[in-house]
Amino acid sequence: MLSLETALLFFSASCTLALVPGPDSLFVLTQSALHGRRAGLMVTTGLCTGLLGHTSAVTLGVAAIFQTSVLAFTGLKVLGAVYLLFLAWQAFRTGDTDVEATGDVSLSSGRLYVRGVIMNITNPKVAIFFLAFLPQFTDPDGGSVTLQILQLGLLFIAATLLIFGAIAWSSGFLADWLKRSPASQRVMNRIAGTVFIALAVRLLITEQ
Repeated sequence: MLSLETALLFFSASCTLALVPGPDSLFVLTQSALHGRRAGLMVTTGLCTGLLGHTSAVTLGVAAIFQTSVLAFTGLKVLGAVYLLFLAWQAFRTGDTDVEATGDVSLSSGRLYVRGVIMNITNPKVAIFFLAFLPQFTDPDGGSVTLQILQLGLLFIAATLLIFGAIAWSSGFLADWLKRSPASQRVMNRIAGTVFIALAVRLLITEQ
């Protein structure tokens, strides 16, 4: 069982890390700006589900495979990059499609949630980060290390929900403005597509 002091320290560190601009936060921002707060919150929920998968992977030792196997690491990051390029293609194709219609019809809550899950789970660097980060806050004298890692993973997810939820909510104001400007919608879709391409390239050039 984690001590209160360790839990608070880890939660503070996790919130700080979530505030650092990265692929996941940029993904939440673009989806929220394009499709509204609901979209950003659903993507955030999906991302956190992916984090739960990474926590389980660390607990079971699966994450170590991505740290030691070049094939597994490369395969997963290529899969993630392909998905990001697919999202970029969709964004460029959408053009100036009405944002509100896109959010309510084209992208259901389920699809937005799945986007978040795939975005997070196909990034092997997250698994390796968890493998290196979570055990640092465990204490063998504090009981089951496995249970402690699960608790740390849940705390990290809570911090991510808090920070990314705030990003989704604030970015939703931009979506409200875009609904009134078709030209701005078109520009925002182009920006989102470019961001997705940049994230795909960043993932592809990532090394173990």
